[in-house]
Amino acid sequence: FAWEEGIAYYVPVKSREEDVQLDADEVREVMRVILEDPHIKKIGQNLKFDMVVLRQHGIRMQGLYFDTLVAHYLLEPGVRNHKLDTLSSRYLNHKPVSFEELCGKGKKQITIDQAPLSKVTHYAAEDADVVLRLVGILETMIDDKELTSLLHDVELPLIEVLVEMECNGIRIDTELLRAMSERFAVRLVSLRESIHQEAGSEFNIDSPKQLSKVLFEDLALPIIKKTKTGASTDAEVLNQLAAMDVGELPRLVLEYRQIAKLKSTYVDALPGLVNEETSRVHSAFNQDVAATGRLSSADPNLQNIPIRSEAGRQIREAFIPRQEGWKLLAADYSQVELRVLAHFSGDDTLQQSFIDDRDIHAKVAAEVYNVELDEVTSEMRSNAKAVNFGVIYGQSAFGLAKSLGISKAEAAEFIDTYFAQYPGIEKFMLETLALAHQERSVGTILGRRRPVSDVRNPDTLKDKRQRNLSERIAINTVIQGSAADIIKIAMIEVLARLEEEDFEARLLLQIHDELVFEVPAAELERLEKMVREEMSGAADLSVPLKVDINVGATWAECK
Repeated sequence: FAWEEGIAYYVPVKSREEDVQLDADEVREVMRVILEDPHIKKIGQNLKFDMVVLRQHGIRMQGLYFDTLVAHYLLEPGVRNHKLDTLSSRYLNHKPVSFEELCGKGKKQITIDQAPLSKVTHYAAEDADVVLRLVGILETMIDDKELTSLLHDVELPLIEVLVEMECNGIRIDTELLRAMSERFAVRLVSLRESIHQEAGSEFNIDSPKQLSKVLFEDLALPIIKKTKTGASTDAEVLNQLAAMDVGELPRLVLEYRQIAKLKSTYVDALPGLVNEETSRVHSAFNQDVAATGRLSSADPNLQNIPIRSEAGRQIREAFIPRQEGWKLLAADYSQVELRVLAHFSGDDTLQQSFIDDRDIHAKVAAEVYNVELDEVTSEMRSNAKAVNFGVIYGQSAFGLAKSLGISKAEAAEFIDTYFAQYPGIEKFMLETLALAHQERSVGTILGRRRPVSDVRNPDTLKDKRQRNLSERIAINTVIQGSAADIIKIAMIEVLARLEEEDFEARLLLQIHDELVFEVPAAELERLEKMVREEMSGAADLSVPLKVDINVGATWAECK
C-alpha cells in the first residue's frame, strides 16, 4: 500500500517467518472497511486481477479511481505490453525488482511465501510506490488526449463488470463433452481415411509441407498463394480450392482441421478447466488487448467457438445454466456494425432501411440488382451481404471476386453500383481517410483513439477505392471500435440494473456483440425487458439499435 510517494507498506499474512506474521482474518476485516468504502479512491495496476482475488476472500472492492494498465492501454492501444516494469522503466526511468528476480525461473522458481520476508516487502512496497508515481504522469496524458471521460465513465466501471463475469463463470456439461470427444475422434478417423483415399496415398495431414506436395504436385491443383516455404495450404487457399471443381480433398481437409482444433481446444480441454470449488469454467476477459477496444477472452477463449458450423453448435450444447428451473438468455445486437456505419455515413437510404426495420441485405440486393424486394433471390442476398460486410473491412474488387466466385470485372461493377446507391458510405470512408492522413489517428463514437500510419491522402489517389492495410484498419476501427464502445456501455448499465433491482439472474459472458445470462424462469420476462431497454438505449444513434434475444436450456438453443 502507498499513499505518499517514496513511502509504502507491506502487510505479511502468510509469511513463513511466523514471528512477524499477522492474523489473516483480522487483517481481512480491517482491510475490508477500507477496500469496500466507495469514498476512498483506489488506484492500481491491473485492478481486475486484485478484485477477483479479493472476491475469493469475500471482499468487494469499491471506489476505483485509476488503473495504470488500463490508462496506458487507452493512450497506446496498439502496444501489447502494458506491464508495470515496462511503464516504470519508460516513464520513471526506474527498473523495479521483477518477480523472477524475487522467486527465480523455471523449475527452480519458488512461491512468494517461500521468499525472504525482507525481499518480499521491498518487492511489494516498490510495486505500490511505482503505481502511485505513475498515476500523476498518466493522468496528465489522459487529460491531454481528451480520454478522461472514456477512462472514468467506461473503462474503469467496466472492470467491475469483467470481475463479475469472471467470478460467475458458466456451468459445463462435462459428460456431454466426453461423449462428444469420442464422436469427434470417430469422425477424425473417418476423415483421415477419406482424405487418404482422395489423395491416393497416406500422408501426415497435419504437415503443411506434405499436404502441399499432395495438393500441388501429386494432384496438380492450381497454386493459389505462395509463401517463403512453398505453396500455401492455409484456410483461405483451401476454401478457394473447395469452391472449384477439383474434388473433395480441400473440403475434407478443412473439416478435418476444424474438428481437430475444436476437439483439442474445447471438447477435451474444457473439462480440465472446470473449477473444483464452483464446478464452473471461469474465462478471463481482457480489455487491454484489442486495439479497436473490443474485449478478448482467454483460459478458455470462448470467442473463437464457430457460430455457424455444426461442430461449433454441438460445443455450445455443453454450456448450461446453474440448475434445474434456470435458463440461459442470449442478447445479441443485430447488425450493429452496419448500424454504426449508417450513423456515421449519414446515408439516407441506408438509415431509412434500418428505421423501417427492413432486411438490410435483401434491401441492398434489391437496390444493386434493380429488382423488387420480393424478387431478391438467396444468391442475390448472399452477394449483397458479402458487399455490406466487405465494405467495412475495405475489401477490394479482387477480394470480393474471390469470395463470391465471380470475375473481377463483375465484382467491380457490383461495388460501383453499391456506392452509387449508397453515396453517403463512400463519402464517409473518404472523409475518414482524409482525417486519418491529417491526424495520424482515428476515433470512435466515444472518443477512443487509435494511431494509424501510412494512410494516404485520398485526394491524391488515382484509385480512391484501393486500400492499403493501414487504411482498412482506419475505417474498420471507427466502425468496430464504436460497436465495442456501445456494448461496453450496455454491460455497465445492465449490471447496475441487475444489482439495483435485486435480480437473481447473472451476467456470464460477453462474446463480441452478444451478452449471455443465466436466469431463473420466474425472472425471464423481467430480465428480457430490462436487457432490451439497456442494450437498445446504450447509444444515441441516428438509427435504432436492434437487439435479438433468445432463451434456451443450452447456449446452442439460444441461437
